[in-house]
Amino acid sequence: MEMTPPEINHHKGKTGLKRAWNALFYSMSGFRAAFKHEDAFRQEVILAAVLIPAAILLRHTAIERALMIGSVLLVLLVELINSAIEATVDRISLEDHNLAKRAKDIGSAAVFVSLVNVVVIWALILSE
Repeated sequence: MEMTPPEINHHKGKTGLKRAWNALFYSMSGFRAAFKHEDAFRQEVILAAVLIPAAILLRHTAIERALMIGSVLLVLLVELINSAIEATVDRISLEDHNLAKRAKDIGSAAVFVSLVNVVVIWALILSE
């Protein structure tokens, strides 16, 4: 049985500082794309722009502030992953399909859980 060699990804050959430098620009491109094309991401960035400074200004312990800020950043992280899932599903096909709907719904549920996490953490800390 003859095996075909795997395709070579020319983007994977970079290492060290060159790879890190390139990754920085890929990440910035991803942020710009999410901000431009994803309404939910823009809304969550506005939420973060309000909540993160508020967490810093509130007189709570460093751990409490870290939890408050981390919960907000988690929303942005999950939204970016959800947007990537949605874009990938749409790239494969725009047809209605149960698996495509499931993937998108699960991604949306993950964002919802991260938002609930913000509410719970902030409510617990602020109710002290």
